[in-house]
Amino acid sequence: MDWNTRITDMLRIRYPIIQGGLAYLGYSELAAAVSNAGGLGQITAMSLPDAETLRREIRRARTLTDKPFGVNLALGMHRADMEARLAAIIEEQVPVVSITGGNPAEMLRALERESIHTLVLVSSRRQAQKAEQLGASAVMAVGHEGGGHLGRDGVGTMVLVPSIADTIRIPVIAAGGIGDGRGWMAALALGAEGIVMGTRFVATKECTAASASYKQALVNRSEADTTVIKASIGQPGRVLRNAVAERILAAEQRGDGIEQLMPLISGDVNRRWIHDGSEGEGFGWSGQVAGLIQDVPSVSELMERMVHEAECIRNKWGGRREH
Repeated sequence: MDWNTRITDMLRIRYPIIQGGLAYLGYSELAAAVSNAGGLGQITAMSLPDAETLRREIRRARTLTDKPFGVNLALGMHRADMEARLAAIIEEQVPVVSITGGNPAEMLRALERESIHTLVLVSSRRQAQKAEQLGASAVMAVGHEGGGHLGRDGVGTMVLVPSIADTIRIPVIAAGGIGDGRGWMAALALGAEGIVMGTRFVATKECTAASASYKQALVNRSEADTTVIKASIGQPGRVLRNAVAERILAAEQRGDGIEQLMPLISGDVNRRWIHDGSEGEGFGWSGQVAGLIQDVPSVSELMERMVHEAECIRNKWGGRREH
């Protein structure tokens, strides 16, 4: 079947399925696997220690795939060498950059003369309209059920996506709560022209940076087993509910500020579980889509399954029966 949208045409991919920027997990092996399977994989730049490591990771991805892939710039993960990282992306001719976790204006200005497509994460109509005005190629609209950092308004994907699609001309990519072919087709019905999946791609074989403990938790937990931390400091993010997450929430309820919270919410604490497998010592980002994750397939197996599910739905919508 033909799955072309403005997103597939723009990014030169077979399916409009994009791997989200995964802090400390979005490396070349996963990115290449997603791209090889027909989607768009991404390397997460700000998880890497410096610009030269990013450059090496981009070059390694090119040894693993001849398909397009992108680089995610998570602006909330502040790095002193941002200009050097951006220079590496431009010099290595990465075709796609996604911008998340901060004001995209400066990055969009820096990239406007480059032949690089820019995808901006938004959580409201106002943000989407602003991204369009600033020259973004497309927006990724993340609903409140998503994993990792979210918007502050608490609007779910089902309402957010059509409200944004109705108000801007550039393509909308849906994010939050999507983990299978049903979510993909629902997003298209809402007016999106592609989807972003983060949590679902963590629970794959090629996400080798993720610990077995973290992946198994994504399989075992339900949609009710997540919670939102850091809302008290204006940086809401959804994680799997565990003892560390409960300690963070308790500290927020006491009124602790950023300085008191930092020993609980740092990247080091995150990595203690997602890398080292010590759930009792760390936290792990996750969307509510964890409730739909039942296994840890290869990326290609997951993508093939999603395409089959989507094809079955499209056939039903067209009045054809599956035999």
